[in-house]
Amino acid sequence: MQPLKPAAPAATTETRKVYRVSELARLIKAALENEFGNVWIEGEISNMRRPTSGHLYFTLKDAEAQLAAVLFRGNQLGLKLELRDGLKIRAYGQVTAYEKSGQCQIVVRRVEEAGKGSLQEQFEALKKKLEAEGLFAPERKKQLPLLPQHIGIVTSPSGAAIRDILNILNRRFPNLHILIAPVRVQGEGAAQEIAAAIDLLNARGGLDVLIVGRGGGSLEDLWCFNEEVVARAIARSQLPVISAVGHEIDFTISDFVADLRAPTPSAAAELLVGSKEAFEQQVQRGGARLARALKTQTLVLRNRLTAAAGSYVFREPQNLIRRSRDRLDTLRAAMANELRSAAQQRSQQVDELGLRMGHQIELRRTACRQSLQDANPRMARALRAATQRTALRTQELLLRLGHGMTTARNAAAQDLRRVASQLKALSPLAVLERGFSLTRTAEGKILRDAAEAPAGTQVLTRLAHGSLESQVTASKKEN
Repeated sequence: MQPLKPAAPAATTETRKVYRVSELARLIKAALENEFGNVWIEGEISNMRRPTSGHLYFTLKDAEAQLAAVLFRGNQLGLKLELRDGLKIRAYGQVTAYEKSGQCQIVVRRVEEAGKGSLQEQFEALKKKLEAEGLFAPERKKQLPLLPQHIGIVTSPSGAAIRDILNILNRRFPNLHILIAPVRVQGEGAAQEIAAAIDLLNARGGLDVLIVGRGGGSLEDLWCFNEEVVARAIARSQLPVISAVGHEIDFTISDFVADLRAPTPSAAAELLVGSKEAFEQQVQRGGARLARALKTQTLVLRNRLTAAAGSYVFREPQNLIRRSRDRLDTLRAAMANELRSAAQQRSQQVDELGLRMGHQIELRRTACRQSLQDANPRMARALRAATQRTALRTQELLLRLGHGMTTARNAAAQDLRRVASQLKALSPLAVLERGFSLTRTAEGKILRDAAEAPAGTQVLTRLAHGSLESQVTASKKEN
């Protein structure tokens, strides 16, 4: 390419050649296109933009320089490669200049992949390494404070990010304590400054949370937040760290290590601090709910106290005691009647037995007398002696019988009392008094299994007081 030769200076303004900007821009464009034409160029994609027109605008760069590039929508037909930041490509196209901006660029017509770019390779390698060490694990993430009072910010003191953060914090909660650690956020040595500032704020103490970040930029501009030294500093921080780097589409290693990733610095401030008015309204609503809950609980307890005070038990406690005492007296009288009746029955049985035995003895005496009258005197004496012995034996037996009957009667009375006590404990009526019931079929069979009473069966249910007649509509057997 031959350099443009400006017109030789003239002695007067009438002979001086003066180019208009558009004329010179067209000359530069023509010179570039004529000199280079279509060329192959290799570089790494950066700053990829996809406007609604469908064209692709990006930058091709290497370690020393960069060049603007455009791939028009018509040239994307048949393109199988997904173009993205960090991808290293070989592009074929025409070197030209965009007249309106005067910027040199290449109009790409063909693209081939040349392998991943060095920066992207470094990013992926470090991400894989730190992830394997567990620095991205959710369980190591620290919770942010609900209402932080002391906030540390690691960023550039002259960037737009700090202005956005302070603006939102002051608007939401004006009386917060903000401590700024000024650092470079771009260029050589920036990563070391950021890591040192994080360590310094942790060592200083008195803070609740840290915000680390900067505004948007290219992959190269944000690269310091992809450095391992920054990732290690964030990981060892005792304070919760919010990473707020670039725009929403930008991701850095710091975002993965931090306890929370904010899409922008402004969003970091919004995520960290709520509106003071919103907090006050929430406190007021909570106080109102608490007051209503206490009022409701007090009313419930007052109603329960009123109901208890007006109940039968508390209103007339003596009536309950009197009813229990009357029932006990009734049971005692019934038990005494049962005992007397049993004793009378035993006594009547003894009397009847004595009468029968006396009648038999009298009959035998009469028979003996008749025999004595008919027998000889010696026989009569023997008979009288036998009769006397029989009478004595009879009297002895009567005495033993009377004693035995008395003993048996006392034992029977004691057994009757014991049986009555057991009967009372085992009485179905006592079970019914506790809320149970006894169900029979119409034939009088007691039901113990639901399967014994299919639908349509007429049943009679005995309760503690009264009974119910009903018909089974469905039966279900519980396991």
